[in-house]
Amino acid sequence: MLTRRHIRVKVMQCIYALIQSKDDSLEKQEKFLKLSIDNMYTLYLLMLSLLIEVQKMAEEQIKLSSKKYLKNTSDSYPDKEKFANNELLKQLAKNELLKSELEKRKLKHWYLNEEYVKLIYKAIVESEHYSSYMLSPKTSYEDDRNLILELYKEVIAPNEKIYDYFEDNQLTWVDDIPIVNTYIVKQLKKVRQGQNESFFLPRLLKDDDDMDFARKLLTKTLLNDAMLEKEIEGKTPNWDKDRIADIDSILLKMAICELLNFSSIPEKVTINEFLEIAKEYSTPKSSIFINGVLDKLVKEYKVEGKLQKVGRGLL
Repeated sequence: MLTRRHIRVKVMQCIYALIQSKDDSLEKQEKFLKLSIDNMYTLYLLMLSLLIEVQKMAEEQIKLSSKKYLKNTSDSYPDKEKFANNELLKQLAKNELLKSELEKRKLKHWYLNEEYVKLIYKAIVESEHYSSYMLSPKTSYEDDRNLILELYKEVIAPNEKIYDYFEDNQLTWVDDIPIVNTYIVKQLKKVRQGQNESFFLPRLLKDDDDMDFARKLLTKTLLNDAMLEKEIEGKTPNWDKDRIADIDSILLKMAICELLNFSSIPEKVTINEFLEIAKEYSTPKSSIFINGVLDKLVKEYKVEGKLQKVGRGLL
């Protein structure tokens, strides 16, 4: 679920938090890193459970509308139960592994904050996608899946109230929301009827090596801060240290650390990854600045024999 780029972003966030808090406790930052990574999976589960709660609310609305004195929007459609019986939504609602994971983690956010479920359900019912779906005589798993995919992309993921709710709950979720939403969209595109229940419970990290990579990148960057600072200063003689943005400085130190300490990662991969992160998290000109510094350092390291790279895909 998490790529190496996401892991690099998590390490960057930890180092930035340390700088802002002026807390030099390495142990505390390692714990924060692990918690931040774990919390991304919690966010993923919460977004899936939001779909389950929406399905439950649709069923409740049908029960309420059965009372003659209460009218429901769905009453005007040929099959007012069509959305509640959406096969993908029911597939999620009946997923025992997912249900067990939610219970194990005590994730009752939507039960305690039902107003957000109501808000999303209302936005769904008022959408053109919902109306077209409810009026269509066709019904198939593909149609049901396509509806949920479109609703997720255009109604749920962009919802500012949900974004604000998550921002208030976990600081790191601000950057995690787009990553998690993108992953869920990919999952919704791939899911099939009769899919194994474990499909919706992917591994957070590909393997233990990813967590080792995260820890090593964090600790080696922090422990070698003075040396990494000198490396940057040597390649930016016309730049005052205070003029370099904090994020740029962190990304440069992390990139240099990776170049010198991770022999299995080609230098081109390292540079490209940090340039992409800079484009997303720093100033418009940051990637150009970072690319210039790293390019100079790589050439220098090659001459000095400091780049000891091994493995596939290396020149």
